[in-house]
Amino acid sequence: MLQDKIAIITGASSGIGRATALRFAKEGAALVVNARSEDALSRLADEIARTGAKVVAVAGDVSDAETHRRLVDAALENFGRLDMAINNAGTVGPYKPLADVTLEEWQETLAVNLTGAFLGARAQIRAMLETGGGSIVFTSSFVGTSVGIPGMAAYGASKAALMGLVKGITADYGGSGIRCNALLPGGVDTPLAGDAAQKEWAAGLHAMKRIADPEEIAAAALFLASPMASFVTGSALYADGGNAAVK
Repeated sequence: MLQDKIAIITGASSGIGRATALRFAKEGAALVVNARSEDALSRLADEIARTGAKVVAVAGDVSDAETHRRLVDAALENFGRLDMAINNAGTVGPYKPLADVTLEEWQETLAVNLTGAFLGARAQIRAMLETGGGSIVFTSSFVGTSVGIPGMAAYGASKAALMGLVKGITADYGGSGIRCNALLPGGVDTPLAGDAAQKEWAAGLHAMKRIADPEEIAAAALFLASPMASFVTGSALYADGGNAAVK
C-alpha cells in the first residue's frame, strides 16, 4: 500500500509510534524515524532493517526546530522526497490539578505536544510542496477533545489545540495537494497507560470496555496517511473504542 512512499515518524521508539513504523515498513514505505533515545531508536531501526525496509534514524527532541530540519534533510538526502509524516511524539505532562501546574510544566507540555507539531509540519510542508503534496497526521487524543480528565488539563489543552492546526493547514495547503488530519486514540496499551489498575479504569471509559493495542492505532494512521484517504483532510478520526460516543 505504501510501496515507494517516504515517511517521517516521530516518537517512533515505543507505543503507537513504534507500531506505526513497523506497519508502514511492512506496507513498503521507506522511513525516517525519530525519538529522543538513541538506543531505543537504534534498536527499532535495526528491527526495521531486518525486514528489508529502508530506514534512517534521527534522534532528537521534537520541540527543537533543528530536529525537524534534520528529519526532512534525511528524507530528501536518502530518499529524494517526503510523502507523509506522522507527528506522533508527545508527553503526558504534569498529572495534577491546573492550579498546581507550574508555568514551566505548562510550557514544556505545549512545547512538545503543540509547538513540536507546528515545527514538524512547517518543515514537512516545505518539502512536500516541492513534489506536489503529501499527507500529514498528528496524534491527538480523546482527552481534551471529547472529555476532560482530572489532572490532565495541560495535556488536554495541548492535544485539543492540534485540531486548530489541522484546520489551518488544510485551509492553507489543501489546494496544493497536502492533506492534514488528526488521529484521536482512546486508551492504548503503551508504557504511558500506567499500571494494571489504571488500564482497567481506562477500559471502562470505552464502549468496547477495553483499551487498544498499539497496532490498532497504527492501522488507523495507515488509513489517514495512505491514498485510501485521498479525499480526507481537515478531519479528526476517533480510534477510541467508542469512548467519545458514550459520554
